[in-house]
Amino acid sequence: MALKCDLQYGKGDAAYRLTRVGVKGVRKPVLVHREGRDGTLNNALNCSIDIFVDLPADQKGSHMSRNVEVLNEVVEESVRNPITAIEDMAADICRKLLVHHEYATTADVSISSEYFRSSKTPLGKDTFEMFTLLAGGHIVRDGPLTKTVGVKVTGMTACPCAQQTVTEMLGYSGDMPVMSHNQRNVCTILMTMPEDVTVEADELIDIAQDSFSSPTFELLKRPDEGQVVINAHRNTKFVEDVVRGVLDRIVKKFTDLPDEVYIDVISDSEESIHKHDAFAERVATLGELRQENQ
Repeated sequence: MALKCDLQYGKGDAAYRLTRVGVKGVRKPVLVHREGRDGTLNNALNCSIDIFVDLPADQKGSHMSRNVEVLNEVVEESVRNPITAIEDMAADICRKLLVHHEYATTADVSISSEYFRSSKTPLGKDTFEMFTLLAGGHIVRDGPLTKTVGVKVTGMTACPCAQQTVTEMLGYSGDMPVMSHNQRNVCTILMTMPEDVTVEADELIDIAQDSFSSPTFELLKRPDEGQVVINAHRNTKFVEDVVRGVLDRIVKKFTDLPDEVYIDVISDSEESIHKHDAFAERVATLGELRQENQ
């Protein structure tokens, strides 16, 4: 049956441009094929995807079904020809959105997915740990397209201030570190860059884990559990130290990336002896960080 009109093209109740209109939390499986740390990897990622375009002031609604149509097209293509990265998929979706939404001037895509990779405990036991991959794309019609690569990593910090206080209270002068209170720290790293620039998410996971007092693990038997605690108390960190450690490692590792790469690092510590959490963040371009590091 032919429809008489398309209400989306009508006039809204008030003529205001909307920055983002679309769909959130669309779940899709995506097949990724790329060179990993241990050779070629095939990952079937269960992705949650948000898709938006802007809406002009003189249009009542956006054609949201077109967002899902574009997503289905890209996902189905990934089954036949696996993508190399979810951030590249986000960029591809952005381009297609502006084709399908002729009235839009911008498009934004955000993707998150659970990601598992092999690891080893401090005493060498094989393990499989979960991380969160983050990706995104942003495009302006007749303008640039940028993509975002990111990770969310959970680790552990031990408080240096409390450790110093306890050491003084106990009058301890030995080599082994004394007790302190601990935090579960969630570190988020986001790097936004031109489409032709590439950063490996695995490298960002390594940077985050190296910036904690210690990584954490899903399963630890007693000797490994003890070693994690010892390692953390030998490497105490404030919530601020995690952010600065990540920034320093990024500057030193990615010497070939352009200055305009935009970086957002968040350190969020769930406190154990307080009823509040501790938080630190830095947003800057890589060029700004390089100048500060001179």
